[in-house]
Amino acid sequence: MSSSNPLRDPRDRRLPRIAGPSGLVIFGVTGDLSRKKLMPAIYDLANRGLLPPGFSLVGFARRDWENEDFAQVVHDAVKEHARTPFREEVWQQLAEGFRFVPGVFDDDEAFVQLRATIEELDKARGTGGNFAFYLSVPPKFFPTVVQQLKKHGLSQGQGDSWRRAVIEKPFGHDLKSAQELNQVVHEVFRPGDVFRIDHYLGKETVQNILALRFANTMFEPIWNRSYVDHVQITMAEDIGIGGRAGYYDGIGAARDVIQNHLLQLLALTAMEEPASFDASSLVTEKLKALRAVKLPKDLGKHTVRAQYAGGWQGGEEVHGYLEEEGIDPHSKTDTYAAIKLEIDNRRWAGVPFYLRTGKRLGRRVTEIAVVFQRAPHSPFDATDTQELGQNALVIRVQPDEGVTIRFGSKVPGTSMEIRDVTMDFQYGESFTESSPEAYERLLLDVLLGEANLFPRHEEVEQSWRILDPIEEFWDKHGKPEQYTSGTWGPKAADEMLARDGRSWRRP
Repeated sequence: MSSSNPLRDPRDRRLPRIAGPSGLVIFGVTGDLSRKKLMPAIYDLANRGLLPPGFSLVGFARRDWENEDFAQVVHDAVKEHARTPFREEVWQQLAEGFRFVPGVFDDDEAFVQLRATIEELDKARGTGGNFAFYLSVPPKFFPTVVQQLKKHGLSQGQGDSWRRAVIEKPFGHDLKSAQELNQVVHEVFRPGDVFRIDHYLGKETVQNILALRFANTMFEPIWNRSYVDHVQITMAEDIGIGGRAGYYDGIGAARDVIQNHLLQLLALTAMEEPASFDASSLVTEKLKALRAVKLPKDLGKHTVRAQYAGGWQGGEEVHGYLEEEGIDPHSKTDTYAAIKLEIDNRRWAGVPFYLRTGKRLGRRVTEIAVVFQRAPHSPFDATDTQELGQNALVIRVQPDEGVTIRFGSKVPGTSMEIRDVTMDFQYGESFTESSPEAYERLLLDVLLGEANLFPRHEEVEQSWRILDPIEEFWDKHGKPEQYTSGTWGPKAADEMLARDGRSWRRP
């Protein structure tokens, strides 16, 4: 629990962390993210007793709504998307703190009203002047919103109270724009008060990478170039772009997923043990790993981009990317991207990290596969081990969170035949507690001021330094190739690994 409860011993892990007096303002409250993720997460936190009794939620949008209209919108979102059962008494207490401010981002009057609303909530609900501002808006509006917050005295708390900014990706579209964005935000908020949301870092399994590596002596001694052959990090989706044409076209899979999610997973997989798990120590080690990333010399052979073509998925015929509504038929935007990276340090020298992401692939799955080298000497006949693959440790981030270890075992019988088997750990089977939804964890951490699951601006900029040369190469060299919807991507991606004598896993 936070320091707001002086009776609790902070070393006592049996009790949950509960946020102190606080409130949340959501800009862009009418969007899908707010309706499907943020509002349900707030209710679920309240339902689990993790929000203070006077917690308040302020919506800001260009709608002609009263407070009651906003409450109804939240109610409908919670009923449809909340993870925990609906309880009337929890809802009534939460709904008393709902307020709505109509207006556009450059409207001074709206921000005057927002300030008055926050001051009223401080008195009526005891929020103590502690507010987080969630910018669930396109990046082009960030400068306007943060400057308005500064202009109207909303960006800095008084006395011991705090004000924090929460920013959704994309954090720019290249290094230059990311630096400009960081400069704009840091002119108004201190770096420690800026929380960049990467919802993957809120997933229980991602955090379990740290536990798996550093709490178990059996893994860390072999987590290096002496034993690891290569690492594959995959985020595959079985859906197309849906109604996101306006956002997605011009962004693409590499900017949308590799720059943030997959490079963060790479950093957590490759980093050295931190001195502690506070934000500063974690960032230090993740940054070391990212700064050691080395691009392949031949980007043509070791990077791939592609677009999904029409095909069959889930028993129905689907359009190709260029036939999707709102997409330029000459678009060069990638819906699939695969890249090979190396980490130029003592632990990982010579071990390739293969990253891939795509839409309309075989199934929805995110995983990290650490594939180990073959035994240097085998006393078995080749026929005994012909069905034996390489040992692998696979961390499944979604949808079935868990860890699988693949190794060889003798087949029952009189002959010495070795075959691959797996040991499987699943969160759902091993723990009675269900994993909190990522946004629940991250929103609570924002209110608690705990930043260890949020990328710092240095990490964001370093990720762009890795991806920018690849994007520039792609821009100069032709069009993406096509791959059939429902498959596992383009032929060129298979050839990329085949040149190294390897192949992609089929999750």
